[in-house]
Amino acid sequence: MAFKPANNIQDLQYFGEFGGVNPSISDSSTYTFISAKTMFDTFEGNAEGCYLYSRHSSPSNLYLGEALAAMEGTETANVYASGMGAITSVLLQNCSAGDHIVSSRTIYGGTYAFLKNFTPRFNIDTTFVDITKLDVVEAAITPNTKMIFCECVSNPLLEVADIEGLAKLAKKHNLQLVVDNTFSPLSISPAKLGADVVIHSLTKFINGSSDTVGGVVCGTQEFIDQLRNVNDGAAMLLGSTMDSMRSASVLKNLRTLHIRMQQHSKNALYLAEKFEADGLKTVYPGLASHPSHNIFKNMMNAQYGYGGMLTIDVGSIEKANALMELMQHKNLGYLAVSLGFYKTLFSAPGSSTSSEIPEDEQKAMGLTDGLIRFSIGLDADIERTYTMMHECMKSLSIL
Repeated sequence: MAFKPANNIQDLQYFGEFGGVNPSISDSSTYTFISAKTMFDTFEGNAEGCYLYSRHSSPSNLYLGEALAAMEGTETANVYASGMGAITSVLLQNCSAGDHIVSSRTIYGGTYAFLKNFTPRFNIDTTFVDITKLDVVEAAITPNTKMIFCECVSNPLLEVADIEGLAKLAKKHNLQLVVDNTFSPLSISPAKLGADVVIHSLTKFINGSSDTVGGVVCGTQEFIDQLRNVNDGAAMLLGSTMDSMRSASVLKNLRTLHIRMQQHSKNALYLAEKFEADGLKTVYPGLASHPSHNIFKNMMNAQYGYGGMLTIDVGSIEKANALMELMQHKNLGYLAVSLGFYKTLFSAPGSSTSSEIPEDEQKAMGLTDGLIRFSIGLDADIERTYTMMHECMKSLSIL
């Protein structure tokens, strides 16, 4: 039977403390105990349903974690104050001095900077590879490799990882496959394809209103327990805990994710097809011209489409900046980083979200000066949007 992530979210039914249709928000940093023994048991992790301290867990965070685990089809999940809080916790929980990571070369700039510049301080090294070439990935594995890290759909080049192929490689070499699924929630379910750990920046599509930052790690109960351990758990000790108010807010927005992803994908496919027909160099996984179109198609939960992210290359940073400024002036969206908002967002990744990557490495991976990354919004009249964008491009001699 096909996995249906939105059904899993819908089937979760919570009741508030006073019968509310939304669960009550736990606005406490610490929790009381009737007996001292129960407090001791909770410290030891042996008191199910008891809360100790909100950096460890809180009812609001557990509600959201349960819903996100249901969405990804994992045993459980842990939420964080940011996507980077989730990513860094997983990397530091799994790797120690002398260990090695094989990572996709095209990943979010913050993740790249952490692996390239920060973890080497602890003698944790990373080899960056073209994740779309399984033979290259396998060749990079060493006796010290602990993990393969990738994004389902990479930021910003929209390369698509073959999760099933990578999972087989990871299993063959006894490695953990960690997948960032921020760009493709609902569309792709990495855990069902063999990934061990699935990460999201909740800041983006899942929350969808660009009013908070957050992250989640979805995985086995055993691994999440390790992250939360009071003695050596990265989630507990690094302090990247999500606030209960924010958890409650994200949980409410999660309820409409399936509707929003369908519209993001529908609009992005429409624009991608139009841009490509206009002769623009367009990258979108839903286009037959995308090198990994069939891989995405074979992995996807079809009703949610190919996602809301696309790129075009207009030839130079000057043209890219002029176009983005004009589109913003015409109310077509915002010149802003991030993604998943109801309005279209656009940025030049080389000088923004991927600026941590050195220029020579940007060129090697195909990240050009003229590249514009679009997070396509929920526009009701996407034909009108295209017409206005086309006029902007013509006025700047891009078309």
